[in-house]
Amino acid sequence: MAVDKDSTDKDSTHKARRGRRPGTGSTRRTVLDAARARFASDGFASTTIRSIAADAGVDASQVMQFFRSKDELFAAVMAVPPSALERFDTAFEGPDEHLGERVVRAYLQAWEAPAEESEPLMAMLRSAIVNEQAKEQLRDFIQFRLVEGTSAHNDPDAALRAGLAASMLVGIVTSRQIIGVPTLVAEDIESLVKVVAPAIQLILTST
Repeated sequence: MAVDKDSTDKDSTHKARRGRRPGTGSTRRTVLDAARARFASDGFASTTIRSIAADAGVDASQVMQFFRSKDELFAAVMAVPPSALERFDTAFEGPDEHLGERVVRAYLQAWEAPAEESEPLMAMLRSAIVNEQAKEQLRDFIQFRLVEGTSAHNDPDAALRAGLAASMLVGIVTSRQIIGVPTLVAEDIESLVKVVAPAIQLILTST
């Protein structure tokens, strides 16, 4: 049976077009490298997807193809697992009357989760203690998520409230996980949630 060469060539071309474009892996690495440098120089809050795309020499849409948000891109740079991001996100789902409780529980559980989730977060925390850039990155990342999570309140003091809440949460985690303050280490998460949640509730919602 004769083979139609033109048809074969068209089929090959069609298949090639449908396949993965070459260089996807290297482009993703280039974006990650650019993001790592930009986060280090500008901090989390001031970094934009457009600035990272420009540094990487790609379109912003290409960055979004690899990473659906700046949060996910930062998490990839810092090796934060998706499960940790999900914990933080779900903390803001539900009625405001229990927001403080959900936020405190989510943050404490994230840093005390199984190793595959908690170790990258602990690495960020340890780096923040000795490195100014790492400290700014961690602070901005946590504060940004708190601001975004409470944005529905349209509060002009939202950034201040988020900063205070972030300071408290990071301080508790540091005291418990790194410094090892005996009274904090001795308590389980739910005991800490019971004591700390009302303060975080008041700070984030004024209720």
